[in-house]
Parts: sequence; C-alpha cells; structure tokens
Amino acid sequence: MRWQIGRRSENVEDRRGSRISAPVVGGGIGAVILSLVVALLGGDPSVIWQQDNAQSDRPTTESPRTTQGQDQMADFVSVVLANTEDTWSSIFRQQGNTYVEPKLVLYSNAVESACGFARSAVGPFYCPRDQKVYIDLSFYRDLKNKYQAPGDFAQAYVIAHEVGHHVQNLLGISGKVQALQNQVGQAEANQLSVRLELQADCFAGVWANRAERSRQILEEGDIEEALNAASSIGDDRLQEQARGYIVPESFTHGSSAQRVRWFKQGIQTGDPKQCNTFARGSI
Repeated sequence: MRWQIGRRSENVEDRRGSRISAPVVGGGIGAVILSLVVALLGGDPSVIWQQDNAQSDRPTTESPRTTQGQDQMADFVSVVLANTEDTWSSIFRQQGNTYVEPKLVLYSNAVESACGFARSAVGPFYCPRDQKVYIDLSFYRDLKNKYQAPGDFAQAYVIAHEVGHHVQNLLGISGKVQALQNQVGQAEANQLSVRLELQADCFAGVWANRAERSRQILEEGDIEEALNAASSIGDDRLQEQARGYIVPESFTHGSSAQRVRWFKQGIQTGDPKQCNTFARGSI
C-alpha cells in the first residue's frame, strides 16, 4: 500500500504510556474472550463492559513505552485515518451533508471510553457515545500471527471498517438497529448485528475504491490482503477455531464468505448505496 506520502490526520489522540485506573472485572477470562468475539472489528462492546459501579480497590494500569516500530505504525494509522476523512467528506458533500470526522485513540493494554472500560483483548472498536475509534496497535501483531492476515492493507481495512461504523452512526443507522434489537429476541438481534457489521465491511470497500481512484494507494496483492483479513475474522472461522463447531444463529459479525462478499461489493462499486445489507434477502 502506498501510504508514506499521504497527509496525516489531526484527529489522532495518543494515550499510549498513560496511567489509568482499571476496574476489577468479575467476569474473568470468560468475559475477555466473549468481548473479543463480540467486539472484534466493530460494534459497540459496552454491553460486555457494564459492571457494578460499587467502589472497590482499583489497580492502576500503566502502559509501556512506545517503540520505533510502534511510532511508524502510529504514523501509518494517521495516514489511513486522513484518507478515510477525505473519502467520506467527499461522499457526504456530494449528498449535501457534512461529514463529522471521528477521533482515533491509540492506547496500550487498557482504555476508558464513553462506552466504558476495555482491555486490548476486545480488539479495535468504535464507541458511538464519543464518536471515537479505539485501537491498541498490538492488535496488528495478532492480525498477522493469530489470524494469519498480514499486510499493511489488511491493517488499513481494520481502520476503514471501524470508520464505517462511524458513518453508520452519523447516518442514524446504528441507532435504528439498536432500537430494533431491543424489540426482538436474541437470534433476531444477532442477525441485525450481522447486517450492521457487513455494511461496515462494505463501507470499508467503498473507501478503498474511492481512495484508489483519487490517490492510487493500491499495490499488487493489497486487495487479497484485505479479503484475507475479512475472511480470517468471520464468525464461522472464529467459532471453529475456538470450539471446533459453529452455531450460525449466534453469529454477530457474519461468516467469512459474507464478509468477503460485502467488502467486494464496496470495493467494486465505490457506492455506499450498494451497501444495503438490510434489504430482504441481501445476505
């Protein structure tokens, strides 16, 4: 991916190295694993984090110092974020609207957001309450080693997906989905979550299409990197790896095939109107 000459975003908030008070989590490792599956690459994980607000001893978490490699990755993240800002500002302007740029928070180990406290095990996430994307850069190491999805464009896809959730929030889609989820059973709520996630994948593809047309960012193999990343974090693959079988009705992000299909839809069309995952029979 050709990113080095791109402009840097002014909306990156670097909290690495900060000290925070970490609440004692009663859910233990099971809560962490559940958070990873539910929140990986999108959505609002605040439901997982809701805890008793009773006062208790709170250990202090101190983030490690950053390394040169992490600083280069932070620079990369800033360029990708700026790229999404340019893309979505143009799309919103064409529709007669104004794009409100999200903030992107870099953190290490744990972070406090408007959605609650989270450890890095939950993966990258978007919090609609403060309109910020949160990412611990160590996730990219996991993306490469644990999920076998290496490459800088795969990393860019992660950011574009989270920004896709911000776009959904601005358009009022996220709020409508949450309201519907409160009116239906768990299986139906999960299906709505899948549709929301797949649309964010499609929006990530729209960004890739528009960015390539305007700035020629793609190099040979980049598309395959993003498709591999989308496939690697499908619910079916994650469940198969975790417990040896899959439960489709419990999916919250979509299967590998679905995620690949909708990212392709976005990158081939470059049109957010082609990302209606909520249409009957669309998934």
